[in-house]
Amino acid sequence: METQARKPLHPLVWIAGFAVVVFCGVAVAAMMGWIGSSAGKPAEPSAVSKLDKARAPDKAHAVARIPVAALCQDCGVVQSVKEVDTKGQGSGAGAVGGAVVGGVLGHQVGDGDGRKVATVVGAVGGALIGNEIEKQVRTAKSYEISVRLEDGSTRVITEASEPSWRPGDKVRVVNGVLHANS
Repeated sequence: METQARKPLHPLVWIAGFAVVVFCGVAVAAMMGWIGSSAGKPAEPSAVSKLDKARAPDKAHAVARIPVAALCQDCGVVQSVKEVDTKGQGSGAGAVGGAVVGGVLGHQVGDGDGRKVATVVGAVGGALIGNEIEKQVRTAKSYEISVRLEDGSTRVITEASEPSWRPGDKVRVVNGVLHANS
């Protein structure tokens, strides 16, 4: 009876297996509640009022509460307007045309097996070049408008035609469309 020598596993396989076991263990522990979460809880109203009373023992030192206006989640200011060239998609016509032209040109080179190789290389090269030329011809312009929202985040809106917005304009984003916000 013959025994075959087993090849040891590659070290990366061992590392990947160990990582999977550790990540699964952490996931189970998190789902079971064995690991605390980093999510904070809002303070109870009674605890807040106790803190206010502790800070201001008399009315002379009472802290005035000023109502804070709610942030408009969709309001912001235009930061920049950029023109962007979007490369078109090839339909295949450029590749076919390029392959034919490249094959014909390659067939003009050499003779015998060299001519066959040149024809194939010319066809493949012509197909690649023809496809790229078609993409360049179908290139379209679009405009990216970067808007800094009141909550501090940034959104980029893309428009197909040249926008009338300029940096500093106050706008409101509604369903991905910019509207004046004055």
